[in-house]
Amino acid sequence: MAKVNRKLATILATDCVDFSRFMETQEELTLANLTACRDIIDPIVEEHGGRIFHTAGDSVIADFGSPVECVHAAMKFQEALSSRNEAIEQGPKLEWRVGIHVDDVIIEGDNIYGSGVNIAARLEAQCEPGKVLLSRIVQEQVQKRVNFAVTPAGTRALKNISDEFEVFYITKDTQESVTGVEAQPAKVIETADNNLEAVSKKPRLAVLPFTNDGRDEDSGYLADGIVEDLITEFSMIREFEIVSSKTSFDFRDNDEDTSSFAAIHDLDFIISGGIRSSGKRVRISLELSEVESGKAVWRDRYDRVIEDIFDLQDEIVRTITISLLGEIEISSLQRAKRKATENISSYEYLLRGKEMHHRFDKDANAQALEFFDKAIRADPSNAQAYAWKACTLGQGAFRGFIEGDANDIINQGMENISKALEVNENDFECHRMLSAVYLSRHE
Repeated sequence: MAKVNRKLATILATDCVDFSRFMETQEELTLANLTACRDIIDPIVEEHGGRIFHTAGDSVIADFGSPVECVHAAMKFQEALSSRNEAIEQGPKLEWRVGIHVDDVIIEGDNIYGSGVNIAARLEAQCEPGKVLLSRIVQEQVQKRVNFAVTPAGTRALKNISDEFEVFYITKDTQESVTGVEAQPAKVIETADNNLEAVSKKPRLAVLPFTNDGRDEDSGYLADGIVEDLITEFSMIREFEIVSSKTSFDFRDNDEDTSSFAAIHDLDFIISGGIRSSGKRVRISLELSEVESGKAVWRDRYDRVIEDIFDLQDEIVRTITISLLGEIEISSLQRAKRKATENISSYEYLLRGKEMHHRFDKDANAQALEFFDKAIRADPSNAQAYAWKACTLGQGAFRGFIEGDANDIINQGMENISKALEVNENDFECHRMLSAVYLSRHE
């Protein structure tokens, strides 16, 4: 008996609402609109690392390696399709439903089978037009990793599925999400145009494939391995958004222009590099460029000897990531200072607050707290804003910058740390701040 290949996958199923009815009355226009919709859906699925493995008429089924990327893709194409519907003058306005589920699936050639595919399709069938319906397992994976509102939608009995499924809608509405963190409208930041995207936008990065001037296979594997690992490292840092490895490597394969690539993917920073080798010796050159100014804000190079390629790759990635994080933060802070207040994002408020915190004086302490409050109002899921507010409250209590009972102030700090951990229990800054509080209390 042949071995069965399995993997854990996130399955997305989507189809067009009332497609058959539209085909009966406006066949040619409906087909033209369907093609236009697919021209929106397909590239977005690929951009987020998805693979379309089944299509039939108006339906599309794709698999993703990451539930977070899958949800981002679904929300992005639903928004794009909605915008298209507002703009078109001829033909039916096609709305789409989306169902998403994570499950163990069977791989056979280019196709995928299993209950995970069936459940995603059943969820899609019960989804409201223009929305995205998630199973509970997906909700648990994404609720603290996306900036969308996730709301319970009860339980559903799915056709030919024995268990009832608890389901959730995910929308761009700024209402209370399932995490219990109440999202505030953009106007609380006192913006001129209430542009929510402007105040919640995180720095968006791309790591481009490295050039390889070496002729041996090891340096080629090392170059691609470093790029993939850097993308993985940054994808786990919630303060940034990074394009998928597939999108990055497509840039090389399609011979795209860097400036066009940056514009298409709305990039703030580009990380590029190259490898040169001679025997066992390699030189790795890195550059961090700011898209807005077109300037290189950081460069460095690393000379190493290849003994174990995987150990070398891990060591280089750790070193580069630490350096890049600092440089991106510095560059983002300088950019935030140049912006009008209404255009500052939650992340940039966080950076300005940290700068004030490290001045260690009374006025700066008060300004830091204001910046952290603005960061939280702009993005209630910004765990580090809560953590740094707690740290600044502690600084104010111990240095006498804040009037009042020190224990009451410290308790306020603990409440903020608790909120930070509620938002993101794995954030290292939150745990570092919590440790500092325990040490100060000799606990």
